Amino acid sequence: MKYGLLGEKLAHSFSPRIHGLLGNEDYGLFCVERGGLSAFMEEKAFEAVNVTIPYKKEVMPFLDHISERALRIGSVNTVVKGSDGRLSGFNTDYTGLKYMLCRAGIELSGRKVLILGSGGTSLTARTVCEDMGAASVTVISRKGEDNYENLYLHREAEVIINTTPVGMYPKNGEKLVELSDFPRLEAVADVIYNPFLTELLQEARKRDIRYSNGLPMLAAQAVAADRIFFSEKRGQGIPEEEPELSSEDEEKTEHICRELFSELSNIVLVGMPSSGKSTVGRELALRLKKEFKDADTVLEEKYEISIPEIFEREGEQGFRDKESAVIAELSKERGLVISTGGGAVLREENRKALRQNAVTVFLKRDIEKLSLDGRPLSKSREELYGMYKRRLLFYEEASDITVDNNGDIEKTVRNIVEELKKYEAFGD
Repeated sequence: MKYGLLGEKLAHSFSPRIHGLLGNEDYGLFCVERGGLSAFMEEKAFEAVNVTIPYKKEVMPFLDHISERALRIGSVNTVVKGSDGRLSGFNTDYTGLKYMLCRAGIELSGRKVLILGSGGTSLTARTVCEDMGAASVTVISRKGEDNYENLYLHREAEVIINTTPVGMYPKNGEKLVELSDFPRLEAVADVIYNPFLTELLQEARKRDIRYSNGLPMLAAQAVAADRIFFSEKRGQGIPEEEPELSSEDEEKTEHICRELFSELSNIVLVGMPSSGKSTVGRELALRLKKEFKDADTVLEEKYEISIPEIFEREGEQGFRDKESAVIAELSKERGLVISTGGGAVLREENRKALRQNAVTVFLKRDIEKLSLDGRPLSKSREELYGMYKRRLLFYEEASDITVDNNGDIEKTVRNIVEELKKYEAFGD
């Protein structure tokens, strides 16, 4: 490997895939234990690296040149080795974060900004906020004068930027603040991109507040880094400072965002029992080249018991508890087509879990066409009508797309695919 990402724990990194999309197939992961950083940097067995936790500050003493911006921020995320062996450091996280905010239409000029976290990304966020004209910037940390115990002092915040890993996979569902505590809040940005919608962003979305996850930041900083990586080989020489994104760079960034979201997002099918979720799901998975998982089947395999037997032994409550546990785990996975049980949307915890990595499709089918066979809660047509009336609001709340499934399966799948092409979930 001549290029790669330098860090300590990198198992879930998207960087190799992103740089592959940029045409750099010689990009991998340099997992270096804390005690090994000095030897790695002194050996210089690389052409260029991106740098992530915990080395964004630690690499700086090894560099021969550091850009003015990186010095101002106090951290480096891009290192390039020149033909003379000298190492130059840059901060393209700044480029990525600014792009993410502007892309989502998040205004900082004249706003009171709250930054959650005091690590390396927080340093970048502070500089971006200052340069974009924020009226004030307050950094919240676990200790110190401004902390999570006295957030009431900052109720007037208009923009919140989360730079911490709270809510990131595998600890999905966690968050540091309640957005209802900030009556003037206009926007929320979260640098996390796994899951796509953290608990914090789901709350912002529900409150109709502008938001963005960290995927556009990740893509934009990679595009900026790629330009620096190959600047000398393109005859331009290694720059003194970070280049601004061109219109072509922005197109590359958007292409990466679309590709990653398409590859990694789940497609979740919700709807009444026997509305065709499993049948459509299997065909949709084949069309999209994703793995298909039926939540009910996963449940029966996990607990080694059939759903009718669960209802008989533990009642509906026992089944719902098991269903929630399965959905919580399934929803953390990426790149799946998931069909759910008819009542999966009844619990808010399930609706939130399903949406964190997914586009959710409400599959509608006429009640007269629904089957009554083998359904513990579907014993008569009248009961089905009542069930649909009670559940409709939850189906609508849980879904991004509604598709009719009263006709040909192939047509239903085709319609879902067309609707998916219109959908975007990086920000609002």
